[in-house]
Amino acid sequence: MATRSMIAAVSAIAAEQSYLQETGSNIANSGTVGYKQGEVQFADLLSEQIAGGTAPTTGSAGVNPVAIGSGVRVASVSTDLTEGTLETTGIQTDVAITGGGYLVVEQGGQQFYTRDGALTVDANGELSALSGAKVLGWQASPTGKITSSAAVSPITIPTGKTIGAIATTSIQISGNLPAWKGGTSTVPSVTVSSIAYDSLGSAVPVLVTFTGASTADTWKITAVAKTPVKGTVKLFTTASAPTVVFGSNGSLQKVNGATLPAAGFSLTVSTKPTGFTKLALEFPPATSNTALTQYAGQQTVTLTQDGSAAGTLVSYSIGADGVVTGAFSNGRTTPLAQIALASFPNASGLVNVGNNLLGPSANSGQPSVGAPGTGGRGKLLSGQLEQSNVTLAQQLTDLITAEQAYVADTKVISTSQAVSTALEQA
Repeated sequence: MATRSMIAAVSAIAAEQSYLQETGSNIANSGTVGYKQGEVQFADLLSEQIAGGTAPTTGSAGVNPVAIGSGVRVASVSTDLTEGTLETTGIQTDVAITGGGYLVVEQGGQQFYTRDGALTVDANGELSALSGAKVLGWQASPTGKITSSAAVSPITIPTGKTIGAIATTSIQISGNLPAWKGGTSTVPSVTVSSIAYDSLGSAVPVLVTFTGASTADTWKITAVAKTPVKGTVKLFTTASAPTVVFGSNGSLQKVNGATLPAAGFSLTVSTKPTGFTKLALEFPPATSNTALTQYAGQQTVTLTQDGSAAGTLVSYSIGADGVVTGAFSNGRTTPLAQIALASFPNASGLVNVGNNLLGPSANSGQPSVGAPGTGGRGKLLSGQLEQSNVTLAQQLTDLITAEQAYVADTKVISTSQAVSTALEQA
């Protein structure tokens, strides 16, 4: 009997040792980014049945079975998946996952998963975790298209990447012309300018001039482009010079004799400069905030064009959907890549392989990889990191509980040994 009690106490000491080890690991990782604390669960060992139970009879009550426990074992070490608090770092490559999901990374030819979003860009431009694991996702095509249904691969942020020039195709005219009612000796003239870009990205100044016509509320338009090769080019011939007509309420009614459509009007130039496949003056709808108007007061006419020179990548940002967007020196932005997230049927079944990396197990289920914010996957917060979810107060309490149980188990062993010695001497 004393031997059985000692065996039970030894099993308890072994179990408590595991409990202490996991508690110590939790405390040690209280400052580890993305760490999830482990929780040890115990289960009793098979009991030794001394006597079986009997059913009640007419003359006797039932008797419960008699069984003596054999000790305890560690049944499982589960992972607390609750989210840790978020800390703002301001580092553009740091990402925190809000909600479920794991970053997908690759190291040594194997795929792993992590909640540690402290990322960096290495010398090859590859986005990677601090452990050296490469972050996986989808690289954008040269046109900025991302296919998140394709297989994932290491993400590269191409430092020094350039994008080609985009030739200007339209110049939008917005703002206000001062009210012109005619009948004065001084004819108003308003000239505004903008920089357009040809197919090579060369800057081509464009000047548009509005001159008051003899008819009230009517303006004639002349426009020129100062090209680097052919010099000044008139965009409209004298015969084709368009006009704009405003109503008594100051809104634009007609462009070149045609009533302004509800969707606005596009006026293609008569003479297209070299290096431009298309060039048109765009007049927004009269009801829009960017419409061309004629009210009393100063002129505020502006030109907005849709082209750009060639540009070089100067910065990038990571969106909630994992899209890495590059900002270029020409003022344009375009997607560079998208970070992938993985979800699991049973994330508690993932195996900790060290370096904040997790691997799948037979009970975690297969990963479902997709874009952040889809399929129940969380979203990303750039410039922030998820901290460890370890609660130090609880862990210190667990230490005290484990210590008391450990001491009690050693008492069982010493007492059992004393009883065993007394029985031998009897």
